Amino acid sequence: MDSATNPNIIKKDPVPVTVSAPSSTGIQQGVGESPSSSTSPAAPSRYESQKRRDWNTFLQYLKNHKPPLTLARCSGAHVIEFLKYLDQFGKTKVHMTGCPYFGHPNPPGPCSCPLKQAWGSLDALIGRLRAAYEESGGRPESNPFAARAVRIYLREVREGQARARGIPYEKKKRKRPSVTTSAVGVNVSAVAATQAVDYGGGSGGTAGNLGTATTTTSL
Repeated sequence: MDSATNPNIIKKDPVPVTVSAPSSTGIQQGVGESPSSSTSPAAPSRYESQKRRDWNTFLQYLKNHKPPLTLARCSGAHVIEFLKYLDQFGKTKVHMTGCPYFGHPNPPGPCSCPLKQAWGSLDALIGRLRAAYEESGGRPESNPFAARAVRIYLREVREGQARARGIPYEKKKRKRPSVTTSAVGVNVSAVAATQAVDYGGGSGGTAGNLGTATTTTSL
């Protein structure tokens, strides 16, 4: 019986379904990404933070210098004075020539030799200050931290501390990356067999081609 003519069948209106489209904000932001994460500045690295502190320390040293010095008048001799000034804050025991522990890497007892800055610390400091000088607008050719006198002083400190502490400073050799080259072989057996078929070579010709097929040419 047709439902249109049967009065016992109750007609149900279709239930409307509403599909909400995702907001543009939810699409642009990644999953688990907060709105402020994309705008927060990246924190400086440990090297950059240390370089900034070293640079501020050197500028303060120039300001307190008697007579006061400007960065434009700073030379390699002033840089060496700054390095010697930092020795009072050093923590490395450097034995004097008359000390009984001179040249001993592990002295059995204490001594009255002074504490100084280790050569490695001074060398790293000069590298950071040299970069900070040029980043602040200084010209590379007038960089006082790259002066020849500074390099000579660092070398003397390295050699003197090596003798006093009995610890030789060996320059680390950089390992060259090993490049593995694989020879590309070209097998000509297929070419030789094709020639034998195309040219209808007999047993002699086929033998000659097979002899060629056993060779491998390296490119």
